[in-house]
Amino acid sequence: MLKQLYIRNFAIIDELRLEFNSGLTVITGETGAGKSILLGALSLILGERADSKSIQEGSSKCIIEGSFDITQNEEAIHWLQINDLYEGSEVTIRRELQSNGKSRIFVNDTPSTLTNIQELSRYLIDLHRQFDTIELQDNAYQLSIVDETARNHAIRLKYVQTYQSWKQIQTTLHTVTDQNRIARQELDYHQFVLSELLNFQLQENELENIESELEILQQTDSLKIALQSVSQHLQTDEQSAIDRLRNALHPLLSYRDKIESIRELSERLESSLIEIKDIATEIEQVYERTTHDPEKLMRLNDRLNEGNRLLKKHGLHHTQDLLNLQNELQEKINNAEQADDQEKELKLKLDQITEELTILANQLTASRVDQLSHIEQNVNQLLVQVGMPNAMMNIQHQQGPLTSNGQDQIQFLFDANRSGKFQPISKVASGGELSRLMLCIKSLLASSAHLPVLVFDEIDAGISGETAMQVGMLLKKLAKSHQIITITHLPQIAGKADHHYYIYKTDGNQGPIHTKVKLLGENDRIEALAEMLSGKNSSESTLKTAKELLK
Repeated sequence: MLKQLYIRNFAIIDELRLEFNSGLTVITGETGAGKSILLGALSLILGERADSKSIQEGSSKCIIEGSFDITQNEEAIHWLQINDLYEGSEVTIRRELQSNGKSRIFVNDTPSTLTNIQELSRYLIDLHRQFDTIELQDNAYQLSIVDETARNHAIRLKYVQTYQSWKQIQTTLHTVTDQNRIARQELDYHQFVLSELLNFQLQENELENIESELEILQQTDSLKIALQSVSQHLQTDEQSAIDRLRNALHPLLSYRDKIESIRELSERLESSLIEIKDIATEIEQVYERTTHDPEKLMRLNDRLNEGNRLLKKHGLHHTQDLLNLQNELQEKINNAEQADDQEKELKLKLDQITEELTILANQLTASRVDQLSHIEQNVNQLLVQVGMPNAMMNIQHQQGPLTSNGQDQIQFLFDANRSGKFQPISKVASGGELSRLMLCIKSLLASSAHLPVLVFDEIDAGISGETAMQVGMLLKKLAKSHQIITITHLPQIAGKADHHYYIYKTDGNQGPIHTKVKLLGENDRIEALAEMLSGKNSSESTLKTAKELLK
């Protein structure tokens, strides 16, 4: 039960605190006084997205807070317990909106989220606003009505989770199947290319090393001439470098033990002589190793040509590129060879989950079909009570492919005049008929889903007279087992209320206009009902009619 609604700095409401009780509560007032603003504030604590434009001009923050008695509400208690938010028989939801666009949410003074209060509110209250009858024309909403009546929440949640897994496996299988088809188409080519590379037996940096070696082999003759010339200059000519260094050192030998500087210079000359002798020896060794080898030259050229052919064929540039390609091809071939196993495994999983999903869908279907006649019978009885004795609703059911909602296709059909011709609601029901039909369905849902609080915004649209009396009686009857709060313009409905709030705007004397609300006593209610009947200047007969409505 909604116990209290507190609003501050919201739209044209400065500050307002409304206390609610069980039974039927009506809210009346002039058009534009702010009745819908109350429901706008209530919708925020039920999880509607916030808009900083709703904050009263000149204020930095607005607060909306609702308190609910959940003593008998086992579903709400269970939700609060599993979310570590349970604090006893009452739960408080608070929204704080700031002018900078930020918003804060609290459940029992604990910071919470929009998703949380959206989940929690479905156990606390059902809010029906003026244009919600549009939903009634939607087949998905019609199906949800059947599920609510059948109390299919648990099985439908399990079905949706299984359906999501089923779709995911389908998507994965489709992707794997396409990949495998392409892989199998390319397998022969990949095996041919890999075989060609493996037969070539390429080594790390081989082609680059061959190019360097060929550079040397191709210049063997000129290199031997150069080496021979160097060797002659260093040691075999009459004026060789070694002989000339030896001759240069000889005059200093008799002085090196006597003069320090001469000793250092002579040692440096001796070191140079030794180094040049080593160089001359190594040059002779290189000369001996440098031989013209036509066969090796041809072999390396052939090897390099084949390597370059492979590079050009695959649009590559280096030895490592070919080795990388070889590894990639090996991996693709391995994957292609293992592809069938993965595809078979996915098909097996899909078969298993399809069977599981079909079982759940059949359970949903059985539960839904079991409720159809019950819904039709009860709604048609209620239609009589709201002044539509000739109207009938019929529910058309068909089975189709598996969807996120199951395999059932539900459509509410309507016949306003017992013509025997049932048509979709959207084609035949007027605005007033839709409002009354929605009221009948909400009444049925309230008992099936055990909703503790129902709030209606102008459910009386398009009706008057005796029909309005019947709607008021239905609301009154419904209020014996549920807390009902309704905004109405009809005195026939307002007269049935256990509690009557009147909403009005203050005279701002050319300043800001603000909304106020007051709880009416019996005399005030008579005046309010009389005003709803005939305007500001009520006659004695109008006041008498208003008193009769209260009785």
